[in-house]
Amino acid sequence: MTPYFSWKYSHRNHHANTNSLDNDEVYIPKRKSKVTLYSKILNNPPGRVFTLVFRLTLGFPLYLFTNISGKKYGRFANHFDPMSPIFTDRERVQVLLSDFGLLAVLYAVKLLVDAKGLAWVTCMYGIPVLGVSVFFVLITYLHHTHLSLPHYDSTEWNWIKGALSTIDRDFGFLNRVFHDVTHTHVLHHLISYIPHYNAKEARDAIKPILGEYYKIDRTPIFKAMWREAKECIYIEPDEDSEHKGVYWYHKL
Repeated sequence: MTPYFSWKYSHRNHHANTNSLDNDEVYIPKRKSKVTLYSKILNNPPGRVFTLVFRLTLGFPLYLFTNISGKKYGRFANHFDPMSPIFTDRERVQVLLSDFGLLAVLYAVKLLVDAKGLAWVTCMYGIPVLGVSVFFVLITYLHHTHLSLPHYDSTEWNWIKGALSTIDRDFGFLNRVFHDVTHTHVLHHLISYIPHYNAKEARDAIKPILGEYYKIDRTPIFKAMWREAKECIYIEPDEDSEHKGVYWYHKL
């Protein structure tokens, strides 16, 4: 379950600051100096399997509850606290309304468990919710994690650079299942108000304009997921580049 207004506002911040190391809201990679010991311990095939399973199943709930992989605010932040630094003063009442909405849903689920039993609710509600969370993280992780995607500090970032630092992915027949969001994400960051049923047409219209700045990777999804988990561990500027505020992914 996702708090509606809370997610609306944090996602807006993400769109306004995409790939800014200082102000983006989510998927902020570590710099080399911040790579932890457990990242090094897990830098092997079994460790990557564990990392991917953990990220896909618990990544989204942990982001909502603890702001994991999110912007560093200097104090605890989450999507349920109206006083969280994620939100402005005028947004806090709506965050609280989102919390009340979630409580109402949880109460409805509790009544359903009483009526149908935990096993039935788990199968009919819990597993589908988990499936949504898994695919949501998989899709967004692959949209924002690729060796060709730079991140920028405050000396280099601007909105158009950030919006173009995403990549489309080809999920095959699942593109249609996911309303084409999988292979129209670059468009989504450039013109976010275009509805999904016009997204492919709009993407095809802007591709000739973007030219080399449009990015798509058609690598099979599970192969791509494994590759990015192996190669995109931390970011650092290229040593021989004069643009020290542009950071690129590296592997350990």
